[in-house]
Amino acid sequence: MQIDLTTPALLFSTISLLLLAYTNRFLGLASIIRKLHADHTETPNQVYVEEIKNLRKRVYLIRDMQTLGVCSLLACTLCMGALFLGWSDLGKVIFGLSLVLMAGSLGLSIVEIRMSVGALDVHLKDMES
Repeated sequence: MQIDLTTPALLFSTISLLLLAYTNRFLGLASIIRKLHADHTETPNQVYVEEIKNLRKRVYLIRDMQTLGVCSLLACTLCMGALFLGWSDLGKVIFGLSLVLMAGSLGLSIVEIRMSVGALDVHLKDMES
């Protein structure tokens, strides 16, 4: 496989956009958590407790998604450095690591998206009863 400086550079924009999307999800969840906390403090409700438990898990997942994404970006940078120095074999290994980290981040994203449906189910159950 032939790899040059432009190969890992292709992931930079993708990773940056992905991290922006993760940050937006995190900020949205943080806002919901603050509102639910205030609502629960004012009027305690078991539904709020269940929703907050789900949201806490999702916030931790987003943290892990962001961590893997940033590590992937760092690996891309290191890959480019290795390639610049002429260490193509090391560059290939680091690039492979970057792809694995990105795949991990995307996998966690799928889990978090599925959990968001669970949160909506809790909310809808309350409306149905």
